[in-house]
Amino acid sequence: MVARYVLSIDQGTNSTRCILFDHHGRMVSVAQRVHQQHFPRPGWVEHDAVEIWRNLQRLVPVALSDAGAGADEVAAVGIANQRETTVLWDRRTGVPLDRAIVWQDTRTASLVDDLRQRPGEEFFLERCSLPPSTYFSALRIRWLFDHVSGLEQRAKDGEVLFGTMESWLIWNLTGGVNGGLHITDATNASRTMLMNIRTLTWDEELLAFFGVPRTMLPEIRSSAERYGEARSVLPGVGITAALGDQQAALFGQTCFSPGEAKCTYGTGSFLLLNTGTDVVRSRHGLLTTVAYQIGDRPPVYALEGSIAVTGSLVQWFRDRLGLISSAPEIETLALTVEDNGGCYIVPAFSGLFAPRWRSDARGVIVGLTSYITKGHLARAVLEATGWQTREVVDAMNADSSVALKQLKVDGGMTADNLLMQFVADVLDVPVVRPMVAETVSLGAAYAAGLAAGYWPDLEVLRRNWHRAAQWMPDMDPGRREAEYDNWQRAVERSLGWMRPPGSP
Repeated sequence: MVARYVLSIDQGTNSTRCILFDHHGRMVSVAQRVHQQHFPRPGWVEHDAVEIWRNLQRLVPVALSDAGAGADEVAAVGIANQRETTVLWDRRTGVPLDRAIVWQDTRTASLVDDLRQRPGEEFFLERCSLPPSTYFSALRIRWLFDHVSGLEQRAKDGEVLFGTMESWLIWNLTGGVNGGLHITDATNASRTMLMNIRTLTWDEELLAFFGVPRTMLPEIRSSAERYGEARSVLPGVGITAALGDQQAALFGQTCFSPGEAKCTYGTGSFLLLNTGTDVVRSRHGLLTTVAYQIGDRPPVYALEGSIAVTGSLVQWFRDRLGLISSAPEIETLALTVEDNGGCYIVPAFSGLFAPRWRSDARGVIVGLTSYITKGHLARAVLEATGWQTREVVDAMNADSSVALKQLKVDGGMTADNLLMQFVADVLDVPVVRPMVAETVSLGAAYAAGLAAGYWPDLEVLRRNWHRAAQWMPDMDPGRREAEYDNWQRAVERSLGWMRPPGSP
């Protein structure tokens, strides 16, 4: 049978999707299942890795059936995944040792404070280009070692495996306890605080500092190469790509040249700027990360601005406050008023990520008066995403020799026209959305298809990209800067809420 499709697995924070793409980069079928979010304590966020694996087992047959396709028509499988989320499992039984600790989780905040004092940020920035933060995987491993009796010794004895979600899924797809591949790719490894950003290998000094034994770590591979064949779900089909979800979106937006940037608006939002084969050190609070590596070619790097809470703020507005019954309703509610009424929401639910990196921050609503209605609050929710984007772009422009001229966007929140217009207004650049908004899934498919020979080169992928919508800036410059000043003053009031135990 002729290989007609590439299958993309997008394992995200809220759900898992399986999408079949054809040669033109068009979606042929989509299957999706949400998984439960667990919040056992304030600041803790967990997922059940077994639930996610079982969801994938159910989704693949549905995606194939909806397309009227068989596994023999799939050229390759690519995986994109929520990144820093940490899974530890038993090598012998394949059973996770506990729930996965999600990238939003802040239980390691006290460790972050310690690391900033000793050995200090520079130690980490020189090796992995990441500052100490609750965001990254190494601190979660260390926290588990410190809080689960006997776990560290079991890891040293080779009984425990670590992985982010793509490692967990590939291990299960390729046989699990019966010879499953324990691998990761350079984009995901670059988010652990354990990989040397230049050599793309596990860094001995970082491993020693965190006390992480090499035996529990996956093998680091490129983002696009033939890893092996699936033995479960899609027997015989090659698994040929893995990328962290935001790097996959950069790839799906065909940002292959230095200076091209995209922002994905989902649970959080992530703006990546391609910097080519150069490791560019940010001086303004951005992260240096691996953008992708194709086979044995040199790696491509990116500057990243990570925003923890954007789409999840809309979910909070819906589920916790009950002011809307579905996410799209927030735009309708926000349009009932002309402006925010002087109200600003800083959604520092998990601290503040780029460019401030303040784990002591917590969410605030400022400017409340008796005039404020739920319409003003809805508008403040959407505007919070725009202002956080502005902060990241300002930092990116300061680090880059060329100011951003256009922003490619994708993700579920780009369906909100009011929000996208506001982003264009506060950035003062055009905002462009492609025909295929699910660029995380598309990027994983593109990388897998390249490795499998389904697509011949990057230029073919560029020709697949088509614009679906564009928003042009239309805000008075004076108003823009006055509102931005108000936002920054609101952010200042969110800082310093979480103090170390025993502090006055």
